[in-house]
Amino acid sequence: MMRRYIIESKDGGVSESIGFLLIFSIVIAGIGLVTLYGYPLLLQQQVGAEEKIMEKNMIVLQNDIKSLAYKTVPYKETSLKIGGGSLTVYNSSYNPPLSSLNITYANIPYVDSFKPGELRYESVSAQTDISLQNGAVVLRPRIQTGSVMLAEPRWFYDSTTHTMVINLINITSDNIIAKEGIGTVRMILKESKYPPIPPTAGGTVEIVYTPDPGLNGRDYSVAWDNYMMKIPGMTRASGNPGSGGPIKYTLPNVDNLVIKEYIVKIEAI
Repeated sequence: MMRRYIIESKDGGVSESIGFLLIFSIVIAGIGLVTLYGYPLLLQQQVGAEEKIMEKNMIVLQNDIKSLAYKTVPYKETSLKIGGGSLTVYNSSYNPPLSSLNITYANIPYVDSFKPGELRYESVSAQTDISLQNGAVVLRPRIQTGSVMLAEPRWFYDSTTHTMVINLINITSDNIIAKEGIGTVRMILKESKYPPIPPTAGGTVEIVYTPDPGLNGRDYSVAWDNYMMKIPGMTRASGNPGSGGPIKYTLPNVDNLVIKEYIVKIEAI
């Protein structure tokens, strides 16, 4: 009598379990790689996009101030999105004081400790500040000492007639105003000043720029130094940009100096 043996194989179940574990491991590894490398890149791109948007917004606000000051528009209102940080108004009477400016012509002081104030965007994610101050838009990374001017103020020097025109923008408000998210910046031209300056043949203009004393770490002197040195004939007489101390600039052979001060009030954001 012959016996028959039946052998049952379970290799199929083992193979199916191993395949599931392999696929599951690949999926988990893929998710991990995306989380480790892809997500930070997405955040970085988002932060960069928010910063670029605010750069454009600050230039739009600069154009609004130009319309108020130079085109006699009485009122401007601009709605904008403030992403990744906050927009704050530091008025000219803010204490401790921010940057200041002294102007002397032919050894006669005409501007003494002018404090322009500023409209500042402070990015929390990018650790970058973008400031609208004295008619210019400047940018400064907080982890670095340098700064760059994104949009220049409306100053003018005519080397043919030896005439220097300096427009000073005083940003003021009733108190410190800050905003995040969606905001509407409302501003008015409060006052204009034109101090009479008698012409002096071959007179020398001296400009002393004193940056933020460092309590808030907002030193934009590198950006302003680059702008000053672009003016034909302007030289740096003393001081070093980025050191936190005052910097003195001189422009000789100026026959006429015109200084105009515009007081712009930020009513709301």
